Amino acid sequence: MPEPLIGGLFSYLLGVELPGFGTNYLKQEMRFLAPAAYDEPLTARVTITRLRPEKHLVDLETICEAADGRRICEGRALVYVEDVGKS
Repeated sequence: MPEPLIGGLFSYLLGVELPGFGTNYLKQEMRFLAPAAYDEPLTARVTITRLRPEKHLVDLETICEAADGRRICEGRALVYVEDVGKS
């Protein structure tokens, strides 16, 4: 199972796409629920669950699914964003 690669999907989303450059990845928890092959297409998704603008923190739910809808992994992430109000 490609766990480090799946972790990299979330790291890419948070560091490049949402909210993007300047995001500091503070913590990640992942729970793997099903195996995934190295050549299997996967979709990673992050959803904001809490904004803490006074501390510049954003809590997120993280989910990775296979093309057939199987949930491969789920977890949470915490990131520091300089300007939470504009992310």
